Amino acid sequence: MGRSVEADVLKIGLAQIAPVWLNREGTLEKILGYVHAAAEAECNLVVFGEALIPGYPFWIERTHGAEFNSPMQKEIHAHYMANAVQIEVGHLDAICEAARKHRLTVMLGCIERPGDRGGHSLYASLVYVDAEGVIQSVHRKLMPTYEERLTWSPGDGHGLRTHQLGAFTVGGLNCWENWMPLPRAALYAQGEDLHVAVWPGSEHNTQEITRFMALEGRSYVISVSGLMRGSDIPEDTPYRSEIIADSQQLFADGGSCVAAPDGTWLVEPVVGEEKLILATLDHQRVREERQNFDPAGHYARPDVTRLTVNRQRQSTIDLVD
Repeated sequence: MGRSVEADVLKIGLAQIAPVWLNREGTLEKILGYVHAAAEAECNLVVFGEALIPGYPFWIERTHGAEFNSPMQKEIHAHYMANAVQIEVGHLDAICEAARKHRLTVMLGCIERPGDRGGHSLYASLVYVDAEGVIQSVHRKLMPTYEERLTWSPGDGHGLRTHQLGAFTVGGLNCWENWMPLPRAALYAQGEDLHVAVWPGSEHNTQEITRFMALEGRSYVISVSGLMRGSDIPEDTPYRSEIIADSQQLFADGGSCVAAPDGTWLVEPVVGEEKLILATLDHQRVREERQNFDPAGHYARPDVTRLTVNRQRQSTIDLVD
């Protein structure tokens, strides 16, 4: 069972795992196993990487993904869509129930196919499930990166929210959103002192920015990455042979890590290994580092620079019945 949150102290689990690629049900089953493992390790919070359900779109760069009207690209995309997450029809219910059962908070990257945008477009979403098993926020990635734009849609600001977890205020962003200064500032201004950055994998993504964000925010920063190997691609995946042709053993090598509020490593990047990484955070360290710098408090100048954030969920229709 997950443990009660003690004053100042938070035990976290970074689940650096590979999906059962493009297979929603297989990946959900694997995630549930790691949720149970995190509970047995008495974690208060467990985090999974970006787009983990049902997986990152690695095929795009390997199969001429920008070719217009390609039958191959259409077929793979349709398969991806069929395995995406529809929260409103209950695809994450088992995760919510496990969180409630174990009194464990879960943050999870998934590919969402939301009904409020018509049900046929995909978003890279970061879902926050609290220890009551309730989904408190779904943050849709504001801007897909580079080739991701061939399969994911731009999100909105609705999920730019923070959540209280013991002494900590938790927020999170997807992958290269973490390079966007204004979304980071939006979370800082809401009191964030534990920042969660989720990634599809690879140390080159996490090595520098994790420590930088910790220094900028004077916060703990946890970067949680996935892994991806050719063996994680099921045999029935459309165009499997084309996707794995000329590939390295690892499509993504992990790189999950934790930086303390002074920018030092609490957990250095873990590469090439599928595991549950454990760490214990002490809020006292946040308060110590805020003594000389607080990006939204005593070192801010709202009379000079201020930020406006639109947190409305975007839709193409307003129905009045």
